[in-house]
Amino acid sequence: MRTTIRGSALAALSVALLITTGCAPRDEADDTATDSGASPTAGDCEKDDLDTYSEGVLTVATDNPAYPPWFVDNDPSNGKGYESAVAYAIADQLGFAEDEVEWVKVPFNAVVSPGEKEFDFDVNQVSITPQRAKAVDFSSGYYDVRQAVVTTKGSSIEGVTSMAELQDARLGAQVGTTSYAAIGDQIQTSEEGAPFDTNDQAVQALENGQIDGIVVDLPTAYYMVAVQLSKGSIVGQLPLPDGEVEQFGAVLDLGSPLTDCVSQAVDTLRDDGTLAELEDQWLAQQGAPELS
Repeated sequence: MRTTIRGSALAALSVALLITTGCAPRDEADDTATDSGASPTAGDCEKDDLDTYSEGVLTVATDNPAYPPWFVDNDPSNGKGYESAVAYAIADQLGFAEDEVEWVKVPFNAVVSPGEKEFDFDVNQVSITPQRAKAVDFSSGYYDVRQAVVTTKGSSIEGVTSMAELQDARLGAQVGTTSYAAIGDQIQTSEEGAPFDTNDQAVQALENGQIDGIVVDLPTAYYMVAVQLSKGSIVGQLPLPDGEVEQFGAVLDLGSPLTDCVSQAVDTLRDDGTLAELEDQWLAQQGAPELS
C-alpha cells in the first residue's frame, strides 16, 4: 500500500522548491553490487564509504505535493512531519548533516516501478510487499500501518461496525496501493473498488456522493476527516490480515549498495525509541474502532 494525502483543501499551501541535484547515474559496475547476506557493521556504513547517487550528498525523494502528517507546508526539507523527520534521522545515522541532504520530487508510480532511481532512497508511504520487492529494495519498516475506512456523516456506511456491513458499499482508494487492494482482498465488496489516481480525487468523489467511503491509512484518515472533508467521519480500522503487520519502508534501487545500511539505520532508530518519539510527535491521535 501506499497511502498518501492528496487533499484539495491544501491547494493553497506554498510549494517548496525541491532542487534536483544534477548528476550522472552510478557507474554500471557499482550497480552490480550484491548483498552478501550478512548484516553490515558500523564500519561498513561509514559516510565516506557509502556509494551515494551524488558524492558527499544523500539524495532523498518523495512525491509532490507532500502533505501532512507526513510532511508540513509541502516542504520536505524543513524536517517537519513524520517522514521528513525520519529521513533526517536516517541521514544522521549515516553521518550526513542536514545541509548534506538533497530532496527530489518523484511520483509514487515511478518510485515502485523497475528501473534505475535518481535518488538514494525514497520515503513516500510505500508499504513493503513481496510483489514490489521484485522491482525495488526496501529498508526495514519505519512505520506500522493500519488501514481505515473514511466516509461522510449521514452516508449509508456511517456507524457500521463490521466488515460484513461494508460488502455492498461503494468504496474507493488510490490505485496501486494496498489500500485499494484491501477493498477486494480483505473487505471483499460485491463490486470492484473505484480506482483513483490520487487521494484528493477520491475525496472529491466522496464529497460528490459517487462513492460511499475511502480506504486509506489511519493517519491519512484522520487528516481527511479534520481538513479535507466537510463532514468527514472514520468508520473504523480494518483488522490486521492474518495477524500480519503492514509497514512503510524506504525504497531503494533493486540491489542498491545502500539498502543494508539504511535498514541498519532504521533498526537503530526503532530500537533506541526515536521512531516512537517521532510517531508521538507527528502522528499522535485517538484510536479508531476496529471493524469486526
